[in-house]
Amino acid sequence: MLIHSASQLLTLAGGPQRGADLGRLEIIPDGAVLVRGETIAAVGSSAELRAAYPDEPAFDAAGRVVMPGLVDPHTHLVWAGDRAAEFDLRLQGKSYLDILAAGGGILSTVRATRSASPESLLEQTRQRARDLFRHGTTTAEAKTGYGLDIRSELAQMQALLDLDAEGPLEIIPTFLGAHAIAPEYKDDPEGYTDLLCSEAHPALLEWWQSHGGGRPLPFVDVFCERGAFNLAQSRRILESARALGFGLKLHADEFENLGGASLAAELGAVSADHLVKTSPADIAAMARTGTVAVSLPCTPFGLAEAHYTPARDILAAGGLLALASDINPGTAWCGNMQFVIALACRYLRLTPGQAVAAATINAAAAIGCAARLGSLEPGKQADLIVLSVDDYRHLGYRFGINLVTHTIKKGQIYAF
Repeated sequence: MLIHSASQLLTLAGGPQRGADLGRLEIIPDGAVLVRGETIAAVGSSAELRAAYPDEPAFDAAGRVVMPGLVDPHTHLVWAGDRAAEFDLRLQGKSYLDILAAGGGILSTVRATRSASPESLLEQTRQRARDLFRHGTTTAEAKTGYGLDIRSELAQMQALLDLDAEGPLEIIPTFLGAHAIAPEYKDDPEGYTDLLCSEAHPALLEWWQSHGGGRPLPFVDVFCERGAFNLAQSRRILESARALGFGLKLHADEFENLGGASLAAELGAVSADHLVKTSPADIAAMARTGTVAVSLPCTPFGLAEAHYTPARDILAAGGLLALASDINPGTAWCGNMQFVIALACRYLRLTPGQAVAAATINAAAAIGCAARLGSLEPGKQADLIVLSVDDYRHLGYRFGINLVTHTIKKGQIYAF
């Protein structure tokens, strides 16, 4: 298939973009892409590729933007129930941590998820996955974390593998047994930390060997925050996971600066996420490594908070910055990466080009997939989206609508 006559073909060629380099879109006017099977075979001008492949089945982009599929590197996609009542409480002045301490927050969703049947859990998650895909996300990282016991966490992992097998959304799974202190260990966080390190991680590895279907091992994540896991506990959890061969991710500095971002950099985590209260020292530590700083602007927006990730400071330090939705039932029930880009332009002070790069090639780096996703280059997976506009800057300019008309996943076209 030859996709031709794109007003702007955003290739994002050249790999992940650091610091001041962020926003290098490598646009080909009147561009074209040749797809063979699931792979991009050639990229160039429409005149060049139509002359070279005159008999190729064609898809006419008709003067619209064609670009890489959006990558969402931080989601909590799998859960049951909702927390609409807590939204009301927050508007009455209760903080997120106040609600968590009273047994709400994550623990409310834990109760609903533990009690959901496998069929119900899968169907609720399937609907959210389809919504992400309709809005242009072709690959999403997705975490467990609403079971907080080994059985329930593995049930969520199974749901993620089932959805990945169904497609079309590609799912990169993460184990987040360390999302909160399990209710059974409310007064014994060290005991729950011990359980994760000595039992849950080995159980995950054994389970994966028989259920993973040859896929790479999932990531292991931890919520390093007051009211969840302190820095020492987070280190133990991540070191335990790393010793078994799991890749690492880390929630850090959403509400307080505990040093989690520096820990992520030290341990070679693929990303540190949230980073609202991150210190200059932590920013510098990440910038010296390959750890990607993932900003989740829907979360402070959803909490009506004034502070967002210090994106300009991360770029000034030469860091790798990515964007993600953080779709979850408590603070950000939004998986629309187009809206994430719009928020990033307004509250992180990114240009539309910077936000697009942070939501494609850098987002792919935040899940260890930049070698095959996030840009339109020969040899990469054929994941593309077609927009209803002729200028990519409408992605940051507009919000609250869906600009995606077609999504191409592994060479297959889906129209909306």
